[in-house]
Amino acid sequence: MTTGPVSPATHPPPTLVGLDREWSRLVTTAELDTTGRTWHVLDNQVSDPAITLLCVHGNPTWSYLWRDLIAAAPANVRVVAIDHLDMGYSERTGTKRRLSQRIEDLCALTDELGLTGPVVTIGHDWGGPISLGWAQRRQSQTAGIVLMNTAVHQPEGSRAPSLIRAVRTRGVLKNVCETTPMFIRATMALARPRLERRVRGAYEAPYRSSDRRAAIATFVEDIPLTENHPSHSALESVARGLEQLMDVPALLLWGPSDPVFSDLYLKDLSGRLPRAEVHRFIGSGHLLPEDADIAAVIYPWLEQLDQPPDHALPTIDRAPLWAALDERTDDDVDAIIEMGAEGEEASITFQHLDADIRSMAAGLVDLGVSKGDRVALLVLPGIDLAVCIFACWRMGAVVVLADAGLGVRGMGQALASADPAYLIGIPKAIAAARTMGWPGVRISTKELPPSQRRLLGVVATLDELYSRGRERPAPPLPSSLDEAAIGFTSGATGPAKGVVYRHHQLQAQRDAIIELYGISASDSLVAAFGPFALFGPLTGIPSVVPDMEVTSPSTLTAEALAAAVKAVNASLVFASPAALTNIAVTADGITPEQAEAMEGVRILISAGAPVSAPVLQAARALMPNSEPHTPYGMTEVMPVADISLEEIEAAGPGNGVCVGHPTNGVEVMLSALDAVGNAVGPLSDESGVVGEVCIRAPHMRDGYDKLWMTSHAASQPTGWHRSGDVGHFDEAGRLWIEGRIGHVVTTEVGPVTPVGIERCVALLTDVADAGVVGVGPLGVQRVVVVVVPRAGIRRPGLAAEDLADRVRGQVDGIDVAAVLTAPSLPVDKRHNSKIDRTRIARWAERVLAGGRVGRI
Repeated sequence: MTTGPVSPATHPPPTLVGLDREWSRLVTTAELDTTGRTWHVLDNQVSDPAITLLCVHGNPTWSYLWRDLIAAAPANVRVVAIDHLDMGYSERTGTKRRLSQRIEDLCALTDELGLTGPVVTIGHDWGGPISLGWAQRRQSQTAGIVLMNTAVHQPEGSRAPSLIRAVRTRGVLKNVCETTPMFIRATMALARPRLERRVRGAYEAPYRSSDRRAAIATFVEDIPLTENHPSHSALESVARGLEQLMDVPALLLWGPSDPVFSDLYLKDLSGRLPRAEVHRFIGSGHLLPEDADIAAVIYPWLEQLDQPPDHALPTIDRAPLWAALDERTDDDVDAIIEMGAEGEEASITFQHLDADIRSMAAGLVDLGVSKGDRVALLVLPGIDLAVCIFACWRMGAVVVLADAGLGVRGMGQALASADPAYLIGIPKAIAAARTMGWPGVRISTKELPPSQRRLLGVVATLDELYSRGRERPAPPLPSSLDEAAIGFTSGATGPAKGVVYRHHQLQAQRDAIIELYGISASDSLVAAFGPFALFGPLTGIPSVVPDMEVTSPSTLTAEALAAAVKAVNASLVFASPAALTNIAVTADGITPEQAEAMEGVRILISAGAPVSAPVLQAARALMPNSEPHTPYGMTEVMPVADISLEEIEAAGPGNGVCVGHPTNGVEVMLSALDAVGNAVGPLSDESGVVGEVCIRAPHMRDGYDKLWMTSHAASQPTGWHRSGDVGHFDEAGRLWIEGRIGHVVTTEVGPVTPVGIERCVALLTDVADAGVVGVGPLGVQRVVVVVVPRAGIRRPGLAAEDLADRVRGQVDGIDVAAVLTAPSLPVDKRHNSKIDRTRIARWAERVLAGGRVGRI
């Protein structure tokens, strides 16, 4: 029945930006509605394609949404992007077409197009359930499913998106969606970044008058918000039908900054398609095909559809992560000591630690935690953290570690990505979770007053879980192939990424560190660096957490370190470079008794950022019998290489930081850089080749969480990890790190790496620190050096001519365009050591362009 304006299908105007007029086709489906209907589609019309992409838009867009995907298509891929009837440039039928009808419409269109061979459906917004409905009816043809910012079901306990509910208000729908172009303009406003005017105009082009916008209103009206809605059963049928598609490869692409389809809907779809690959584009929103380069993800994903998943399998049967604790079940020696300003604040023996871990594991199961559930731990290093982590591991939960060094915003992004089912935290963290809406059933490490507990939504405390678990049987143990942990990168070079480890990879990491440093039962440890806080329980040796601010390693004093060493007669000390620097500055604060205890340290380990010989020398002066080491590695694989102070001194100065030889069982190769700094060369271990550091090791990460493309790109060739670091091997086979690939300055004469220059400049007696960045367009960038004068300055700006000349003299052969000065250089929060060159580059670009100097 005709209920609205009628008009024929047409071609879009040839002037629309980014649209190739050769793609535009009109296709008539003769049997639809008995009279036949004519569609507008974009079709690159590849003959005999290896695969066809069927792209289905939502409301209120049209096939223009997929123009970049069509333009980027490989020669053997056909892309067909439809305009729904009554939308875009397809026929205005004057009918109200509900979900079930639109699925039938799409089936009729593809029959008319004669699509043969495998088809991958791609759906966005309301195009998601329509494309899924087609896939369920054409299952034998469906080779894959791609969905982005869509939904098939309203998750239990949640309400429909507020924007949709607002538009559905009586008297609003017709005015916002049909009478005026308000709805389409509001949708365009969701793009991140803002769309250029010509693109916004192209989206509005098919909807210039109210009679061409009628279907925008009916699309919104057709969203079933209640069970008695005419399309409720059709949408439920699509949701149930996903069981038929469980074995079909699926890719979920998501813009998490979407006020319509939030991560709540991603979670629902992931649960219905548990084998689906996921990639979340941080910073992107609802209009994902506009916000992000989806073609760069979809086409690589298509290429590997027939390949087996690249999950590294263990080659050695290793002891479980809790094996060392099992061996000390009856030992009443202190396992962990927590230090405070007045000395020892808390401690636990190996016997009690093992008992608490077992009780906690059973208590978590009693609470409802299941194998594979993610449990976020916002707990300070020490006894509680050790108990919670090992308890989760014993019962098969996956720990999510988002440390406070990420900052509140960074932690929020990390937790939104990981989406833990449970969150265990100190009261301050629980309050932040309540305020910021972080996901997870909340468990407090401490008892809270009833009113505060209700306010914060706390369902249990650690003490309650101990009690619940003491009388319960031990839960089944996980296998070495199960996921064990998600740790986050520091965020020093972009948004923090969740790094996934399985049990066997953490077991291999433990064994690699034990072998590297010859750790035995006679050792004891000071863990003055968060990432190593668990290494005591992992290896079954006593450990102590010194009195320091965990989120600020530079707060560790020599006195606090010495007190911690004395508490366990430590033979091993793990500390960050920033901590070592402050230890040297505060060395006068230790007593003769503490100094004597420091003589028992045999190995000093510092990691997280490059460590200079003078810093290690100053630290060794306090621990005279120690052998200082600095392992090289990253969140994704640690250790990769190791170098002692003696080896650093023997290597001498060079272009970068010498990190030593690869450790036993680790392979390191380099992928050479091209003229604009891209790592495109084949893997090589030849000396002198400057390239991206690529690593293969048993203790390498499994992948990145919900970042399929990042994992895929970082795993080329298969089985390797592309680190993002740039370096070279010297003739002695030692690895030198020259910086991050994203910080390489791409000049007219080729790529210039920053670290070697920074180290040369820092040798000037009146320079405390230096940062090297590039300004200008890629390929013709100019080198800029920013120095921190040792004497200190109040405001940043151009360097004095004398200082600038001496800086240039230090780096002979490098064309330094400008030398700037600053009171300090920005560093990352976790290590307090990694220079934020991206931030420095933005500031230098602004200053040299004549903008406000301000602060970096």
